Amino acid sequence: MTDHKAIRREIIEKTVLYYREKFASAEFIPGKSRVNYAGRVFDENEIVNAVEASLDFWLTEGRFSEKFAEKISDFLGIEHVLLTNSGSSANLLAFAALTSEKLGEKRLKPGDEVISVAAGFPSTVSPVIQYGLIPVFVDVTIPGYNIDIEMLRQAITPKTRCIFIAHTLGNPFDIDAVMQIAGEHDLWVIEDNCDAFGSEYKGQKTGTFGHLSTISFYPAHHITTGEGGAVCTNDSQLAAIVRSFRDWGRDCYCAGGENNTCGKRFSQKFGDLPYGFDHKYVYSEIGYNLKMTDIQAAIGAAQMDKLPAFCQRRKENFNEWRSIFSKYPEYFILPEATDGADPAWFAFIVTLKEGAPFSRDEIVRFFNENLIETRNLFAGNITKQPGFIGHDFRVASHLSNTDYIMNNTFFLGTFPGLTGEMTAYTESVLKSFIISKK
Repeated sequence: MTDHKAIRREIIEKTVLYYREKFASAEFIPGKSRVNYAGRVFDENEIVNAVEASLDFWLTEGRFSEKFAEKISDFLGIEHVLLTNSGSSANLLAFAALTSEKLGEKRLKPGDEVISVAAGFPSTVSPVIQYGLIPVFVDVTIPGYNIDIEMLRQAITPKTRCIFIAHTLGNPFDIDAVMQIAGEHDLWVIEDNCDAFGSEYKGQKTGTFGHLSTISFYPAHHITTGEGGAVCTNDSQLAAIVRSFRDWGRDCYCAGGENNTCGKRFSQKFGDLPYGFDHKYVYSEIGYNLKMTDIQAAIGAAQMDKLPAFCQRRKENFNEWRSIFSKYPEYFILPEATDGADPAWFAFIVTLKEGAPFSRDEIVRFFNENLIETRNLFAGNITKQPGFIGHDFRVASHLSNTDYIMNNTFFLGTFPGLTGEMTAYTESVLKSFIISKK
């Protein structure tokens, strides 16, 4: 009889060989190869882990999920990490947790106001609307692209209960100011850390300041599991509530495949259920099923080992773009990091100056024709998006910079797969475009 362990070793050895044959580095050919704004960067370790998890055939959260969550926890220095099936689900769960009746008078309720920005990604705002609360949109600054702190102060009313904002494109917002304001008004803070995993503010990792924070592992982000995300917190009660919302709303905290961890599975009273009703089937929240699979977590566990190097490479690529675009100061506003911040930049964001002899659409169209990917700053002004028109929201004062960004801003990637050949080619394309407009 063949030893299954020997077969497994052979499978893993051939998986490594497969990676080397299948995913050998492709040559970059200027004008023929794409310069992507983002992409997965991996080696044989991610594929080996995925195969290992497949051979285990433990399809829900298992040993790799535990390992992945522990690596995130160690990296951030945060106590609780709850893996999810996407960063958007992480945002939904973080917000949903704050609506729980278990929080008493501090819970968020329909009609309460939540401060955010309109120059961002929809999943930071969608949960607010989905739970019947009122988004209050505050303008952002240029060239930081984060919330305007003075406008934030002025936006607060007696109805304000929460601040839910992202570190835009990896650049931390003014965390000291935001947390001070939140403390003065007893507000919840959710850090959308999806674009900033690895960024630091005054020597501390982003995602560790708010009551809750979120991460995305979509392929464009700092590490990837394909689809995937996480909610992070140092608050044990909030972690338990997030877990309940994530796991169908159930009250039981047993891990998958475990039973009676609390020792009281059949000896408690809940709601209007009979005494002793099986605790594994008690539901204390109106929940979802938004868990990560162990195969995804296996990939993430391998990616985590690369995160510091990935962040360093993003910073280097950002500086390379800055060197290129700084040659045209009459046309472009270049991004600036927040004071005290060390961003692991998600992207290099560029805004056209007033009076530039070309439009944003012209330059990005030229880049695209030359196989160079660009992106707008996500939703532009989210209040103008068709899905948000007709919903209740409030604009705190004005969104002048947001509207300017909507029309005049784009970004290029900084992901670790970007090479010097790609940036050099892009520089030549940019130069030819500028010459054509003089």
